[in-house]
Amino acid sequence: MTLETVSRYDPTRRFEGGDHAVVIGAGMAGLCAARVLADGFTEVTIVERDSLIDEPVTRRGVPQSQHIHVLLEGGRATLEDLFPGFGEELLSAGGVAHDAARDVKFYMEGDFLANGPRRCTVYGATRPLYEQVVREQVAALEGVHFRSNSQFTDYLVTDAATSVTGILVQDEGGETTAITTDLTVDATGRTSRTPRWLDEHGYTRPSVDEVRIDVAYSSTTVERPATDRRGIIVTPSPQLPRGGTFVPVEDGRWVMTLWGMHGDAPPTDPAGFANFAASLPVPDLKRMLDDHPWRTDDIAHYPFPSNLRRRYEDLDRFPEGLIVIGDGVASFNPIYGQGMSVAAFEAAQLQHALVQDSHTNLAPRFFDRIEETVDLAWNLAVGSDHQFPQTEGPKPRGTDFLNWYLSRFLRKAHTDGELWDLFFSVQMMEKPPTALLRPGVVWRVFKP
Repeated sequence: MTLETVSRYDPTRRFEGGDHAVVIGAGMAGLCAARVLADGFTEVTIVERDSLIDEPVTRRGVPQSQHIHVLLEGGRATLEDLFPGFGEELLSAGGVAHDAARDVKFYMEGDFLANGPRRCTVYGATRPLYEQVVREQVAALEGVHFRSNSQFTDYLVTDAATSVTGILVQDEGGETTAITTDLTVDATGRTSRTPRWLDEHGYTRPSVDEVRIDVAYSSTTVERPATDRRGIIVTPSPQLPRGGTFVPVEDGRWVMTLWGMHGDAPPTDPAGFANFAASLPVPDLKRMLDDHPWRTDDIAHYPFPSNLRRRYEDLDRFPEGLIVIGDGVASFNPIYGQGMSVAAFEAAQLQHALVQDSHTNLAPRFFDRIEETVDLAWNLAVGSDHQFPQTEGPKPRGTDFLNWYLSRFLRKAHTDGELWDLFFSVQMMEKPPTALLRPGVVWRVFKP
């Protein structure tokens, strides 16, 4: 599901939701879901275990927040649908707009890709800033309330556990409160408790697809002159399973993230970090570290063992009054920057499911609707990960052929900017991958 094929969020389409909806988790998936629920529920409560302050700071619930985050075009456009003026607010808060076709260099398949003919405006910001801007817009919605420093402990259910009727939450002092709901949205992410809860209450757990990649990230920040908006992405290869990137963000900084696949983890000390950057096939990242003051000697580190997908769409039974969204359904190798965009697409599909028939049989209809979005992101991520022979887990059909074709495609894009434009639009979730296989494109790839 891409911008070219998706049904967009439409603020004029309303639904009768009920008195109260609860979203567990104030990350991007939870915030986007709350925006949609506010269209039809009298009250929406967002329960979050972390403190939520009016500043863009890292928090425990988003351990990867100190690393680079990319908002793909599909996600940017959908966030603009959900929150009109989102881009202006982000820039006003310090975010950076830059042209990915001119300001950013992409190193793939042994060389830099050619500049394409069109402008590709993308935002540069830290994850805390993205989240803060969206959180402020959600907080301004009528009927929406945040309950921070509150730990979700269990679902409330009917006697036969056929419906979820609320949740139990525990505050900082250890006091437990019951919150009754018409709909509960589990946006707690990869560590979601819902699969175990289903198993304990007579349901079948969703089957799980896991593709092990054993990737690790290390990141730091360096000083950036106000007018310098350069960026670079160096992708790993089977011959050298490490890469890196830096992008401009708020507060006059670049964030630099280095990563390694299958145990080739970047160091967490400054000297080791710089040496890892120097080992990449281009000098740009090491030169950046040499030529600009570091903001800190602290190196943030984040391991990501595997892509994980829970097949909720295959379940025959699921309790009424509950859905799962975001990373709780599928989480992808962060190299590809899909998480925030997939969350926004899923929220748009939640609206369509609610407009179609409000609460009735909502979860199966919602899971069916988001399957195409998850399929796209999953196939792009794990398909690329399977270029490494050490990758373990289910391989999407046609992966070996597609990786062979994309290798040829990208080598041709070293000198053909129009091919790069097309590939970029697919990576940004604007166009479907089938666009890369149109006859005119194939001819362009293989012509002498």
